[in-house]
Amino acid sequence: MDSNGRRLSLLIGEQIANSPLRGRVSVHARENADVSCISFHDYMAMCLYDEKEGYYRSGKIRIGKKGDFYTSSAIGSIMGEKLANCAAALAESRMESAIRIAEWGAGTGLLSQQMITAWSAAGHSWLSQAQHYIVDSNPVHLVEAQARLEQALAGLDNAAAPRPQLQFMTPEEAKNVWKDANNCAGGASSPTETTYSIIIANELLDAFPVHRIVMIEGQLWELGVAMKDNADEDAFRYVYTALTDERIAEVLRRDEIDLLEGQITEVNLAAERWITEMSKMVEQGALMLVDYGHEAQEITASHRMQGTLLCYKDHVAHDRPFSAPGEQDITSHVNFTACRHAADRAGWQVQYYDTQKQFLLDQGLLQDLVAHDGTNPFGEAARRNRSIRQLLLSDNMSESFKVMVLVKGE
Repeated sequence: MDSNGRRLSLLIGEQIANSPLRGRVSVHARENADVSCISFHDYMAMCLYDEKEGYYRSGKIRIGKKGDFYTSSAIGSIMGEKLANCAAALAESRMESAIRIAEWGAGTGLLSQQMITAWSAAGHSWLSQAQHYIVDSNPVHLVEAQARLEQALAGLDNAAAPRPQLQFMTPEEAKNVWKDANNCAGGASSPTETTYSIIIANELLDAFPVHRIVMIEGQLWELGVAMKDNADEDAFRYVYTALTDERIAEVLRRDEIDLLEGQITEVNLAAERWITEMSKMVEQGALMLVDYGHEAQEITASHRMQGTLLCYKDHVAHDRPFSAPGEQDITSHVNFTACRHAADRAGWQVQYYDTQKQFLLDQGLLQDLVAHDGTNPFGEAARRNRSIRQLLLSDNMSESFKVMVLVKGE
C-alpha cells in the first residue's frame, strides 16, 4: 500500500470511529456485540472520490496502458466512430439549434478525440458552431485530455475542416456552467435560438458508489464496513447493518428483485440520481449511455450469488475491495432496468437500447471490414479488421456491454 492508500485508510478509520451506524459481524450477534461501521456505499465513495486521496480524484492516469483498465475506445477507433455517427444523426435532426456536446467521465479524452475526428472528416456543418465539453473528476486526466485533443485538432488533414470549441472541466464545474447557460436565453446564443444537448457517458455509471445488500433468513441486510480487530493485510471487514436508505427496498420491489437466501446484490442509487440530474440540465437533447450490465433479473440470477462487484488494479480483476483503498478501481454491473425506470421518471424516453454488438451492427460495422491480401498484418486495413473482430467476438464483451440512448423534448 502506498502513502496515499495509508492516508486514505486512516481517513476511513476515522469515519468509522465517528459513525453512528452500527453493524454486526453475525446477524445472530447479541445487541451489545455490534460495532461502529459505515455503509459499503460510503466506503466505496471515499475510495474512489475522496477529494485528496480518492482513486478518481488524485494520482496517476487510471485508464489505458499506464492505468488499471481499458475501455472500448482503446480497441481501435471503431466505437468512437459509431457513437459519433449516432450523435451526428441526433444533431442533424436539430440543425436549427445550437449544439452542445459533453463527454461525462471522459478520462484522457480518447473517445472524444475519435468522435471529433469522425465528425470533422464527415464535414458536418454544425460542428464548427458546437461546444464540446470534456468532463472528468481527475485533474491529471483533464491535463492529458487537453493535450491530446489540442494536438488532434492541430493535426487534422484539412485545415478548413469544421471543429468544435473545446472546454475542459470537472463535473461540478460543468453542472454550474450548464445551469448558468440554461438560465440565459435557454442556453442558446440568441433569445430565439434553442440549444440541443448531447451527453455521452462511456463506462461511467459502473463506477458510482453502490449499496451492497444481502438476504439472510428472509430479511434484507446492508453490508457495512468496520475495522478489523487484528488487521493483517486488510484493515477493514464486512458487517451487517440495517438498510441505510429506504429507497433500497423500494428499488428491489420496483425492479421485481427477489434475492435468494445468502445472495448479495448491488443497488446503484447514485446512477439513478445522475440520470435525473442530467435531465434537469437538458431541456432538449439526448443522453447516450454505454456500460456493462444487464436487466435486473439477469443481474440477480441464481449464478450471481456474490453480486457483480469487481476491482481492477494493473489490469487484473479481483473481488477484494479492502486490499488497496484508493489505489484500485471498484465497479459493479449496471442495472439497466433501474436506469430505464429512472429515465422515465425524469422525463427521458428510450430511443434505443441493445447490446453493444447489436449497436455496432446497426451502425453498419460489417460494412467497415476492408479486403486486404494479408501481406502486411500490421497495416491499417489489417489492424482495423482486427479491431472489428475484437469488438464483436472478444470475451462476450459486446454482449455484456449495452448502449442506451435516451432523448428528451423530441
